[in-house]
Amino acid sequence: MPRGGKKGHKGRGKQFSNPEEIDRQMRAQREMEANGGAEKESSSEDSEEESSSDEEETKKKSGVEGLIEIENPNRVAQKAKKVTEIDVSAPRELSRREREEIEKQKAKERYMKLHLEGKTEQARADLARLAIIRKQREEAAKKREELRKGER
Repeated sequence: MPRGGKKGHKGRGKQFSNPEEIDRQMRAQREMEANGGAEKESSSEDSEEESSSDEEETKKKSGVEGLIEIENPNRVAQKAKKVTEIDVSAPRELSRREREEIEKQKAKERYMKLHLEGKTEQARADLARLAIIRKQREEAAKKREELRKGER
């Protein structure tokens, strides 16, 4: 049943934040980060051991990671490689799809080579068909010649 006087949310107008408001919020956020960083520096001067453990804990974790400590032996951490460590001259292993594509191309090239030499079944059938057609055309040409000679 429709409610009297109340309308849905879909007809409302859109509200946009003005640029000054956004700038003010960003400045406030930067100030909070700067103040928070200054307090951590003063506490880290007291003991170096606490600072190393604090840095690990302060890493931003997404989702549930920040709430639950997980030790997954199968999880491999992504390691960033430096440009100097990458070996360009080493041969790159092909993926299964790439290998299959290359094999397919090589097989097609082998087949075409054999086909042009006339060694495949399809090539033999094509050549036999061509021979029959040539014979038929030669016979038709002979008949036309005879008809022309007969008319003269």
